[in-house]
Amino acid sequence: MFTRLMSCAAVASILVAPVALADPKPRVYQPRANDGYDYAQVVSVEPIVRQVRVEVPRRECYTEVRYDQPEPRKGLAGPMIVGALIGGGIGHQFGSGDGKRAATVAGAVIGTALGHDIGERQRARYAYSQPQGYEVERCDTRIERTYEERIDGYDVEYEYAGQRFHTRLPYDPGERIRVRVAVTPA
Repeated sequence: MFTRLMSCAAVASILVAPVALADPKPRVYQPRANDGYDYAQVVSVEPIVRQVRVEVPRRECYTEVRYDQPEPRKGLAGPMIVGALIGGGIGHQFGSGDGKRAATVAGAVIGTALGHDIGERQRARYAYSQPQGYEVERCDTRIERTYEERIDGYDVEYEYAGQRFHTRLPYDPGERIRVRVAVTPA
């Protein structure tokens, strides 16, 4: 029984010891002189602004009406040659001897004249026809240039121990700034 009582006492003392040894007052952090850091009051913050050119591609589309007009035949040589060959072949069927030659030449001349007339009519038909219009969408890319203001950093004025200091920071520090305190022997 004695051993049982001693074991309970040992366990109880182990459980109660941390509470008994605890500090009755909570500790508040107090910066020590050898920490090297403290906080200073920010007096003013001025953003450093610069103008930046920004280029933005813009796609612009529009509808364009195009007209197709059939091109007239370039020359009359084709219909005239075909007419001469056909006319000469027909004229060659008539007569004999020199008459046959004369009929061939006359047929070729008449065929050439007919071929010329047919070619002229074709060219006139194309010249007076109405051109047909159709819509085509066209798109161009244009570069639009604008200027924007960008913040490069902040000029900060702060006060520590009755003295004013300036620094440049990449961010806005707010109401206070952490400073390094260097103490040197006199």
